Amino acid sequence: MRGPRRQSILFVVSEPVLQHAAPVHHTWLYRRAVLPILALLRMGASPRTLAWSIAAGVVIGINPILGSTTFLCLAIAFFLRLNVAASQIANHAVYPLELLLVIPFIRLGSRIFHTVPMPLSPEMFLEGVRRSPVALVRQLWMWEWHAFAVWLAIAAVAVPGIAFALTPVLRRLLVRVQRHEYPILP
Repeated sequence: MRGPRRQSILFVVSEPVLQHAAPVHHTWLYRRAVLPILALLRMGASPRTLAWSIAAGVVIGINPILGSTTFLCLAIAFFLRLNVAASQIANHAVYPLELLLVIPFIRLGSRIFHTVPMPLSPEMFLEGVRRSPVALVRQLWMWEWHAFAVWLAIAAVAVPGIAFALTPVLRRLLVRVQRHEYPILP
C-alpha cells in the first residue's frame, strides 16, 4: 500500500520580464573586420599596438607589387613586433584597393622617374611580346619598381598618420569594451 500522498504547493513569484532587443544583423565588413579587432581588444591587445598594426596592414595591403602583400605584411609585423592578426585583417580588407591603385602607382612612377608610360592596350603588349619579350619584361619590372618607390614614399607618411588617427579611437573602444557597453558600434 502506498503512503499518504503529498501535495506540493507551488508559489508563483512574479519576476519582471526582460525585453530583449531584436538581434542585430551586422554587415559582412563589420563581422570580418570590426568584430575581430574588438576581440583583440578584449584579449588584452593595446590600442597603440593595434593602431600601428592596422596602419601597417592597410598601407602594405595597397603596395603595387601584386602577390607580395601577405608575406610582406607578415614579415613587417614580426620584425616590428606588431599584432599579426590585426595587420593581416587590415591587409586583406584593402585588397580591392590594391587592384584599383596598381595602375595609378605605375603611372605616377613613370612621371616621377621620367620613363615611358605603360601602355594599357592589349594590342601594344602583344606587339611588345612579339618584338622583344625580354625588353618588355625589363620594362615591366622597371615600371613596377618605380611604382614601388612611389608607394614606399607614401607609406612613410601614411602609416604614422593612420596609426596616430586610430589610437584614440581604439582607446575609446577599449573603454567601452571594459565597461561592457554594447553594442560597441552601431
